[in-house]
Amino acid sequence: MSTNIKKVAVFTSGGDSPGMNAAIRSVVRTCAYHSLECIAIHRGYQGMIEGDFEAMNARSVKDIINRGGTFLRSARSMEFKTKEGRLKAYNNLKENGIDAIVAIGGDGTFTGAMIFSKEFGIPIIGIPGTIDNDIVGTSHTLGYDTALNTVCDAIDKIRDTASSHDRLFFVEVMGRDVGHIALNAGIGAGAEEILIPEENLGLERLLESLERSRRSGKTSSIVIVAEGDNIGKNVFELKDYVNEHLPFYDVRVSVLGHMQRGGSPTCFDRVLASRMGVKAVESLLDGESNKMVGLLNDKMELTPLEEAIKGHTEINHELLKVSDIMSI
Repeated sequence: MSTNIKKVAVFTSGGDSPGMNAAIRSVVRTCAYHSLECIAIHRGYQGMIEGDFEAMNARSVKDIINRGGTFLRSARSMEFKTKEGRLKAYNNLKENGIDAIVAIGGDGTFTGAMIFSKEFGIPIIGIPGTIDNDIVGTSHTLGYDTALNTVCDAIDKIRDTASSHDRLFFVEVMGRDVGHIALNAGIGAGAEEILIPEENLGLERLLESLERSRRSGKTSSIVIVAEGDNIGKNVFELKDYVNEHLPFYDVRVSVLGHMQRGGSPTCFDRVLASRMGVKAVESLLDGESNKMVGLLNDKMELTPLEEAIKGHTEINHELLKVSDIMSI
């Protein structure tokens, strides 16, 4: 392992996700294990520009593995998008003797990290933290598993009301560009239909499916809608369309929103965060930079940040088939 790195900084950026605190904890304690100094940067890139730094040790991160969100907080930084802002950030890092960085976040975080590393030559390793699971180079991003469990739990509760009142519920979940949450949570919660950006079901087929469900004896239905689904302008337009064409349905809408980001991380996300933190720090010590740690075939692997950012995750077509069969 390299002896050039003596002090490592860690920060979170972009949208929060369950497991970020566990990842911070892992980075800090891995640094302590390897006798490295660790500096926490509060409020992401904006904190880097403003010098909002805090020295950490193994005890600084006690009792946070079970907490959702990020105790380092997160912020959007328009200033970091400028060369002058990035120069301020770099000067602060140098003044504090920081040799390398672990960046926890999504594609926006990694885009900034890649540009920053190339401009100033500071080694950076990324840890993917986003509930959408839309980063190439890992089968699971931090927070995805927790979000799935949160959504499933919410749908189970909504189904109780749907069944009691013979109602059709459209439940909107996060997923502006990808439908991983909708597809997996929909199957797990027994949804009758799942609408995702990758597959255009079409309004007519949706009506046919709902009519078929009604004829088969179903008195209530759950339709999961990823926020990026494109068969309607929004979930409320879908509700109005179904009300107009299938008036026998009592249609309601539930938008789960940001509750999907919160909550205590699952055991899976805590273990994943711990593994990623260790891999990130040890990759820096091995001389790696501009790469992201990820879970592939149950092993920690590295993917260039550029590939992680520019790549597109694929929807699992086997799950689409399972969804069709289970909704009969």
